[in-house]
Amino acid sequence: MKKKMEILDLLHDSSYKGMTTAELSCYFQMEDSASFTELLKYLNELEGERLIARDSRERYFLSSHLGYVTGTLRVNPKGFGFVDTTDTSFYIAKEALGLGMDKDIVYAKSWTNNDGSVEGEVIDVIEHHITHIVGVVKIKEGRRYFLPDSPILNRRFRITNYEDFHLVNDSKVLLKIDSYGATLKCHIEKEIGYKYDPGIDILSVLLEKDINPEFSDAVMKEVMQIEEAVQDEELRNREDLRSLLTITIDGEDARDLDDAISIERIPEGYRLYVHIADVSYYVREGSEIDKEAYHRGTSVYVVDRVVPMLPHALCNGICSLNPHVDRLTLTCQMDINRKGDVINYKIFPSVINSNERMTYTNVNKILEGDEKVQKRYPYLLDMCIQMKVLSDIIRRRREKLGAIDFDTREAKILVDEKGKPKDIVLRERKDAERMIEDFMIAANETVATHAKWMEIPSMYRVHEQPEPKKIREFARVAKVLGYTFQGGIQNVYPMQLQSLLKEAKGQDNYFVLSSFMLRSMQKARYDNRCLGHFGLALKEYLHFTSPIRRYPDLIVHRMLRKYVFNSNTNTEKMNSDEKWCEEAAIQASDRERNAVDAEREVDDMKKAEYMEKYVGSVFDGVVSGITKFGMFVELENTVEGLVHIASLQDDYYHYDETTHSLIGEHTAKVYRMGQHVRVKCIGADRFKREVDFEVLVQKSKKKSPPLKQQKRLAKQDRTRNRKRRKRKGGRL
Repeated sequence: MKKKMEILDLLHDSSYKGMTTAELSCYFQMEDSASFTELLKYLNELEGERLIARDSRERYFLSSHLGYVTGTLRVNPKGFGFVDTTDTSFYIAKEALGLGMDKDIVYAKSWTNNDGSVEGEVIDVIEHHITHIVGVVKIKEGRRYFLPDSPILNRRFRITNYEDFHLVNDSKVLLKIDSYGATLKCHIEKEIGYKYDPGIDILSVLLEKDINPEFSDAVMKEVMQIEEAVQDEELRNREDLRSLLTITIDGEDARDLDDAISIERIPEGYRLYVHIADVSYYVREGSEIDKEAYHRGTSVYVVDRVVPMLPHALCNGICSLNPHVDRLTLTCQMDINRKGDVINYKIFPSVINSNERMTYTNVNKILEGDEKVQKRYPYLLDMCIQMKVLSDIIRRRREKLGAIDFDTREAKILVDEKGKPKDIVLRERKDAERMIEDFMIAANETVATHAKWMEIPSMYRVHEQPEPKKIREFARVAKVLGYTFQGGIQNVYPMQLQSLLKEAKGQDNYFVLSSFMLRSMQKARYDNRCLGHFGLALKEYLHFTSPIRRYPDLIVHRMLRKYVFNSNTNTEKMNSDEKWCEEAAIQASDRERNAVDAEREVDDMKKAEYMEKYVGSVFDGVVSGITKFGMFVELENTVEGLVHIASLQDDYYHYDETTHSLIGEHTAKVYRMGQHVRVKCIGADRFKREVDFEVLVQKSKKKSPPLKQQKRLAKQDRTRNRKRRKRKGGRL
């Protein structure tokens, strides 16, 4: 071990220029047979650990000095890929993917081309990400073969247990990979159903993403032991808030009600109570329910169903803050002044009894003056007005801090009883939706501040400052759209981005600008360290308000109970929990990304299915993105389709990377982002999740020449005709 450290120290030295095995043996005075063999063993071990590598002249260097990195491989359905590391991302050509598959952890070599671009090749797969594959079994002339739903490049499949299932042509199955290589050896773990049966398409996506709608028997056995109503003995050491006017506000179709609101006037402003379901009381650490919730990480919301993190008996039953029943909660009580600052707060276990299950629709109608709804809820009128006033106060404070409100369009896909999409509408965010958002953010910030300054183990919601490279790219895009990015690139502030959005508000290209700004941001994630939230412009932030559907919130509740409510001061246990929170944050972030991917894939599939009946129809859209192979056009209902560059028949178009535009070689015609275009839908495929458009180019009408020119042309025609008659002997 000591000699290996000496080798690494030598290779780390700035004066080191590279040595072969022979030169290293001389340097370390290991030239005799036994010592030389020992040196070879150390070098092989260091190579196996991917710490060192050899160049083309067999000289040893640190792997990183030769461009070797460990990263995550992302494979595009078109065949190429990218390797992402903490510091960079580089291109991998199809032929350089090796045996790497999407999201594998790989060992790769990178290099810089003459034009400055970086690309590389996969050397080895360190850890396989894909363990299950969903696809279709095809049966032709008695021969069976497997077609995966997601493209698995350069692979063949060997399925070992066809005989265990009664399969027909187009049966959907879930495969478990038993061994990797050029041929994937697999066995069928589950027959999902017939490809064209209602609901099988969405279920296939969920299962491929390791999202299981069913809970194990062990979990359900524990659930059955939980009481369906709050017991008197459970109220000890809880503050009784059952006499406080309390309501929940959610969407009409919500069943898991995990937050409720109360509000009072105080001399300084308002006292806001945010009551959150005390899920950690029922989901005990280390239980089967807890292990399953940890694995799931989050509830998953797709078009026609919810795959919950917790069994329905919990998330829709005893944990849900249903009206007119006692429920155990954790309350964050905040005194907020007229500047929006929290001047005093308390966080404590409580019991509530919600007075009303309100919906966003009805609260919005109350605020808009709908007399019918106001008469239905006369005792809530004053409460709704107070909430609106306080929400405005909180929002103004966040705006002053520089919080970014992306206000992106979100689609709601409406399906019939068979799961077929019948319409796509835009979700509305009115006052009620914004109020709840403001109150939840206020509670999350307050609890984060408390956890940070109490120095207890916790899990924070982290959104780090965007990378300069991405901000520079966004600044170029903004300029193309007609906006100037003000301020520095290296150390950007949320206020800079928010001022741009304010400038674009109401303009046709607002949503394109907002979308590209969102893409330039780092992805929000979970961390056991309090690193701040860039998008919200907050120094302290975590997730406290949705423990029914997010595991990180459940962890925050558990740590509050352990170290604040129960005053645990065991340093050893605290250190252990801190380390566990670090690992749990990685798991929660990974499961969240997985859920988002599943939700997006289902949306894309249903949008493509919706457009299948509109092939041949014409739509107005906006250019939302431009690449080397064409441009993406987004319709008003958020359906996005590709206009392939080959379909632009009026000219030969070149991609200008600087301006993100397509420029015609002969006509100098330009397609740029934010531009309005009329397109025809020429293809839609739900299974490929793709929509194809072509641009309808308006043909220019030729103007008639002036009268004098017409006479001159007519005279020229008569002269030509006379000459032709003479040549033909008088005949024309």
